[in-house]
Amino acid sequence: MRPRRTSFQLAKIFGIPISVGVSWFIVLFVYIIWFEPYFKEVLGGSGSTAYLITVASVLSFFLSLIVHELGHALVARRNGLQVAGIELWALGGLTRTLGAADTPGAQFRIAAAGPLATAAVIVVCAIAGGLAAPHQHFFEIAVAAGTHTTPAAVWLKGLALLNLAVLALNLIPAFPLDGGQIAQALVWWRTGDRNKATRATGRVGQGFAAAIALVGFYLIAKGHGEGIWLPLIALFIYQGASAAVSQGSIGQRLQTLTVADVMDREPITLPAEVTLLEAQEQYFTRYQSPWLPVVDPHRHFLGVITRARLDSELQQGRPALAASEATEEDLPVRIGESQPLESLLRSEALGRLGGMVVLDGEGTLRGVVTLAQVRQALRPAS
Repeated sequence: MRPRRTSFQLAKIFGIPISVGVSWFIVLFVYIIWFEPYFKEVLGGSGSTAYLITVASVLSFFLSLIVHELGHALVARRNGLQVAGIELWALGGLTRTLGAADTPGAQFRIAAAGPLATAAVIVVCAIAGGLAAPHQHFFEIAVAAGTHTTPAAVWLKGLALLNLAVLALNLIPAFPLDGGQIAQALVWWRTGDRNKATRATGRVGQGFAAAIALVGFYLIAKGHGEGIWLPLIALFIYQGASAAVSQGSIGQRLQTLTVADVMDREPITLPAEVTLLEAQEQYFTRYQSPWLPVVDPHRHFLGVITRARLDSELQQGRPALAASEATEEDLPVRIGESQPLESLLRSEALGRLGGMVVLDGEGTLRGVVTLAQVRQALRPAS
């Protein structure tokens, strides 16, 4: 996945924030410089007209990328995912969602929505281009170099060609491209194994990235400066594909592990009868833990005491209060030792407290599992 970076919000569409990364401003400037000579040659008119058409083409291209990402975002929302926002950056756009599709069908619909939106943009450009140049076939305008026509037709031609390139690239079945995510959904549907599908399409993505990087270096060696874009695109694809391979590997390892496999079977616990002052001096200060489980003499779990609750009770003048009287019983910290590790990673308490208490069917404390232990268990796979 691409690392997070500073971004600037431009607008909200259907309640979805639209932002741009810092690199977007650089690439916008580069695109304008790069495309202006082409439009000047095609239009055969004044430089100012060519410049205005260039700016309009580049800006409308980025608008079409927003349309593409909105396709993903709106379908993701319809399938129950929360959309955090859309961000444009140097080489395209990214829709950020909280969570992932939980079925192959939802994954397929979300992934296919972007290319369908781009295809719609191409159709609209073709129709509008035909109206802007009624005496010329739009296809001829799009492919013939040096064909002089109206500025509007040239603008629509350029927009259609750029979106056609985006569509062709995105449909390649290599992760993290849309085509790769569509292929992932299909493999997931056929095999029933999401992690296997993620790894397979990630491997394809790595191979595809290497291939287009080689093509780019070949073009550069032959004196074609535009080949510089291919290694940059390859780097983006390779990073996303490698993340998918790692995610699939970790996911497969998670399927084989239970909470009992990684938990600490001899955790530090607070006896129910100790006072809060004793708990502070003999346990919290000594072990520097943000929370501790409280148990009775038979190791039945009574709840947890957090450092914040302990400090609050002491500040209110209750140092002699028994630990069993200061537990926070409503925190969702309980989990069974036979539960798969995947269910632990989805739990609220792991994020809030950094760990959970492992109980058997009778409520007896069997151990404690922390986020650090989970990371240690997954380290060989990653």
